[in-house]
Amino acid sequence: MADSQTTETTVLLRAWAEGDQNALGQLTPRVYKELRRIAGHFMQDERAGRTIQTTALVHEAWLRLVDVANVDWQHRAHFFAVSATMMRHILLDRARRRVASKRGGGLARVNLDEIPDVSSGKARELIALDDALNALAAIDARKARVIELRFFGGLSVEETAEVPKISVNTVMRDWKLARAWLLTELSGEA
Repeated sequence: MADSQTTETTVLLRAWAEGDQNALGQLTPRVYKELRRIAGHFMQDERAGRTIQTTALVHEAWLRLVDVANVDWQHRAHFFAVSATMMRHILLDRARRRVASKRGGGLARVNLDEIPDVSSGKARELIALDDALNALAAIDARKARVIELRFFGGLSVEETAEVPKISVNTVMRDWKLARAWLLTELSGEA
């Protein structure tokens, strides 16, 4: 995105935060494409018969964002970081419900021939990653935030640096250390 568009987006975000509904109307078409890109990033490893489509994820996140009150949008990257976090939580909630239903949650009698082939493998992986990320956050919140912004949010190194107001070099260092820590944690090594 060009610098002037980025600045205009930031101005609209701030106006919206101050209650200008006209700014929200102007903001929507500006951010929609990027929200779809972020959602697509989340959805790229999902199976074909997933329970949510990219557009539905964007719309659900957008509805939650519109309901958020008293957010002081610092800049465009801050908005997309919050959006990515929201999408992550939407998918985690769905994954947890899917896994819980596999364990008998919400029991209902169903003809087994009518059940589509639904794998909870991806849901379990997403939950394991979230648990590991939460464990990392307890140790080093900044490194966990960098992973969340880069991996889940699909933000560039520069955009990631803007959100917590750290240097690009710090982002890269945190990214490398956090990824190594998560790989170790997820592989079950002590």
